[in-house]
Amino acid sequence: MDRVFARLLGGLLGLAMVLPPPVSLPLYPTLPLVSSAFADDDDDGGGDDDDDDDGDDGGGRRSEGGSGRSGDRPSSRPSGFTLFPFLQPQRPAPVRRAATAIPDRVPNEIIAVGLPEAAITQLTEEGYAVAERQSLGLVTAGPATEIVRLVVPRGTGLEAARERVTSLAPVAQVDFNHYYRPEQTETAPYCGGQSCALVREIIGWPIDPAGLVQRCGSLPTIGLIDTAINPDHPSLGDARLEVIRITDDALPQSGRQHGTAVAALLVGAAGSRAPGLLPSSKVVAVDAFRRLGGSADVASTFDLVRALDALAGRNVRVINLSLAGPDNALLKTTVDAMIERRVILVAAVGNAGPRAKPLYPAGYDGVIAVTAVDKGRNAYRRANQGAHVDIAAPGVNVWTAASISGARPKSGTSFAAPFVSAAAAVLLAERPELTPAQMAEALSGLAQDIGSPGKDQVFGWGLLDARRLCTAEASVQP
Repeated sequence: MDRVFARLLGGLLGLAMVLPPPVSLPLYPTLPLVSSAFADDDDDGGGDDDDDDDGDDGGGRRSEGGSGRSGDRPSSRPSGFTLFPFLQPQRPAPVRRAATAIPDRVPNEIIAVGLPEAAITQLTEEGYAVAERQSLGLVTAGPATEIVRLVVPRGTGLEAARERVTSLAPVAQVDFNHYYRPEQTETAPYCGGQSCALVREIIGWPIDPAGLVQRCGSLPTIGLIDTAINPDHPSLGDARLEVIRITDDALPQSGRQHGTAVAALLVGAAGSRAPGLLPSSKVVAVDAFRRLGGSADVASTFDLVRALDALAGRNVRVINLSLAGPDNALLKTTVDAMIERRVILVAAVGNAGPRAKPLYPAGYDGVIAVTAVDKGRNAYRRANQGAHVDIAAPGVNVWTAASISGARPKSGTSFAAPFVSAAAAVLLAERPELTPAQMAEALSGLAQDIGSPGKDQVFGWGLLDARRLCTAEASVQP
């Protein structure tokens, strides 16, 4: 029996030596593989090239390499088929990219507003280092009117450092230097033409907003705190867009995907591939973000406070905040000061999920917190929920600019917030005296109740209805 088996094996090996190499032709279309770590991330750290032009056949379909044909005849065998698989070299398993954990704060810093000079001197003697300090025109707390960023001595925990700084300056606002992230989470399915742009139809936003502007009056400047923006994008070529970078130029610049998409959603040219909601508006955009770990864009509390202060100094009345992060004493103080100045703050509620705790600044009183819905008016599956949610807007498959030249659908509460910011700007054009509380009342009056009767924790007052902008029905009592 052993000799018979040996002869059979020898014959098979000889046959393998004379047969031509196996043909490897796919029987089924090749599907792209996405690492599970980034399958739901709209910004996967692969750079800023999220343009949809390459490989698009113009009809909403991608032209993929490897059509599954050899000449015009399909193969009858699946890809990689061979008569002798045990003779093929073993391929190494693909390397899966692990998701990088992003901390919620700068690991060795404390920030403070209202820190007396004597306290700073004492802290430096104890080994603390002043990394940066800047005067603020907006926040006044204690004897100082500046924000200070302190590097904690090695071996000192952040909790202990916060307690020490607070003990030296009880009247100061002291906290960690938390990180805030753009609120986009997943890549939506590709859709061609203008089909995704029409998602704004569910709230009655006009395709040509010129008539809306004529009816309502002169639009105010809209502030935007976001990542870097590509001002050379065709949709933004004629936009009234001013971009300011607030972070240190020595730090890695943030990606352009998120900021470009949000800016184009607000003021993209009407005839472009990414038409905006209010193309004639002026936008002052502050890039308060930087790239961390090669793939994540983050804005520290220190830079976020400075960005808000910069917009307040320019008397901007409406600010879009498509970002979210932890509660922070300095951020809350800044938000309260902005609201006292009658600035309308519109923030994404966040994409941490329906059971997550509130994220900020959307969670602060006086901030208009925006959640997202899809075209069927269903709640976005990743949106935060809670009593702080004020209003819903389209935020799933929203067609807007890619970072280079094209356009693509985007999903996340980030892309719902600009709809409400645009509506607030239109309301201010008609009623420039509106306070933040009155603006919230006006927007609630424009909402279609699509959840539980009255204000609920999923949709707030309901879905924004732009059809009633600048009408007697949407008027607000002073």
